[in-house]
Amino acid sequence: MSVILGCPDKTVKVFVKGADTSMFSVIDRSLNTNIIHATEAHLQTYSSMGLRTLVFGIRELNNSEFEQWHLTFEAASTAIIGRAALLRKVANNVENSLTILGASAIEDKLQQGVPEAIESLRTAGIKAWVLTGDKQETAISIGYSSKLLTSKMTSIIINSNSKQSSRKSLEDALVASKKLTITSGITHNTGASDAAAVNPVALIIDGTSLVHILDSELEELLFELASKCSVVLCCRVAPLQKAGIVALVKNRTRDMTLAIGDGANDVSMIQMADVGVGISGREGQQAVMASDFAMGQFRFLVPLLLVHGHWNYQRMGYMILYNFYRNAVFVLVLFWYVIFTSFTLTTAITEWSSMLYSIIYTALPTIVVGILDKDLSRRTLLKYPQLYGAGHRQEAYNSKLFWLTMIDTLWQSVAVFSIPLFAYWASSIDGSSIGDLWTLAVVILVNLHLAMDIFRWSWITHAVLWGSIIATFICVIVIDAVPIFTGYWAIFHVAKTELFWLCLLAIVLAALIPRYVVKFLYQYYSPCDIQIAREAEKFGSPREPRNTKIETNPILGSPHR
Repeated sequence: MSVILGCPDKTVKVFVKGADTSMFSVIDRSLNTNIIHATEAHLQTYSSMGLRTLVFGIRELNNSEFEQWHLTFEAASTAIIGRAALLRKVANNVENSLTILGASAIEDKLQQGVPEAIESLRTAGIKAWVLTGDKQETAISIGYSSKLLTSKMTSIIINSNSKQSSRKSLEDALVASKKLTITSGITHNTGASDAAAVNPVALIIDGTSLVHILDSELEELLFELASKCSVVLCCRVAPLQKAGIVALVKNRTRDMTLAIGDGANDVSMIQMADVGVGISGREGQQAVMASDFAMGQFRFLVPLLLVHGHWNYQRMGYMILYNFYRNAVFVLVLFWYVIFTSFTLTTAITEWSSMLYSIIYTALPTIVVGILDKDLSRRTLLKYPQLYGAGHRQEAYNSKLFWLTMIDTLWQSVAVFSIPLFAYWASSIDGSSIGDLWTLAVVILVNLHLAMDIFRWSWITHAVLWGSIIATFICVIVIDAVPIFTGYWAIFHVAKTELFWLCLLAIVLAALIPRYVVKFLYQYYSPCDIQIAREAEKFGSPREPRNTKIETNPILGSPHR
């Protein structure tokens, strides 16, 4: 960053500040040699203490140089094509042969709860990559203070200044990481403890090396190496390099990427990631404006992911399966009727009921449960970050669950269609009456199906669930009471017999008992982590110690006793 100032003595001077790696390349090292050496030593000391450093330089411009710069700057700033490149070229013309002024070191303290938040995310199975513009020593110091790096980790450091040296460093690092993996496996097999067997690896790489690696064939080596590491720490990286690293992960895996930052230099990274999170702070609002989510502090990322992310995944996964089931079971009943009538154009269910099925009969329970239902409490999800792994394992929605749901749907539709058909086989009941029975049976069935899977009941859930069944009866009665509609008075004829109510009961029992039995056996003999946590919540809720402090969940207030 540069500023050109006119001084009272009629001289024009350009002041430049930046990172030491970029500044020392444009500073005239033949001037003030002692100051340069002293500054380098001070920078090394400051960065090892975790301070963020900047170097300052100055250059005096004569009148001709200033006029030349002014003319080229005006032309570059008004250019239509290649404006950014032209502005960089103009800046490079004056940002050279600088005289060093000195350096600054600023302590940028970690926000409250950052180490605990990183530890929770790591326990949840989320892999953390840190992309920073700080010096390598500063980045490593911050990594240790934030618990991103630990003393048990083996660090692999890559600092290269050419493509060939970058290739060699990556190949050597790959060999070293494989040896560490093999050694850990041998230690584990010999009966050593898990703590001794696990040998995490941290990759530390600088921006100069990334210049030669990104957008080249070396990207594949970098990704292979990074995939074997528990932590990746990239220092002295430019904003576009941050976006390039995010793209490196997105293009080679199916994993979701999340980028979080608080400054303007993080905007490109935030926009490149699948989910962008901006922290509003002292560095402006650029990151917040470019993000999908905004928060005040880094530690709020833990409840965003582990709590709201888990709830949203569970709701979405179940609602996708339920909506397939809810619509398919109704359509399959119509399908069986078409086959039974030899593909005639008649239909037993009225057009009004077909239309209202997704508007009144079953809509509200789906919406309310999809918004309000929670499988686990907030406190449990924060206490056991491992529960977030249900999303990684695709427990809420996968191909196996989909096809099991479709098989269950097929069976329920057969039960809904066949039981009334055989019960009224020898009677003189018309198609409209049995169609009303099918409509009521399907609505009761899908709502009871949903009721079996609700985790948290509230008065709103009760109101919309049982209210939808009552509303269906009312709508069917109103429709059959209109003389101009097909099936006039049909519900009144069929509902006054005991067989009608016995059919409804038989349909519900025959359709849902197999599902209930399978669900019971699965949860009893092969429970998942979420099921175990739910049982612990319900039957064994240990009291929190009075001196417990929840660092990652301060917005809950004091812990419940």
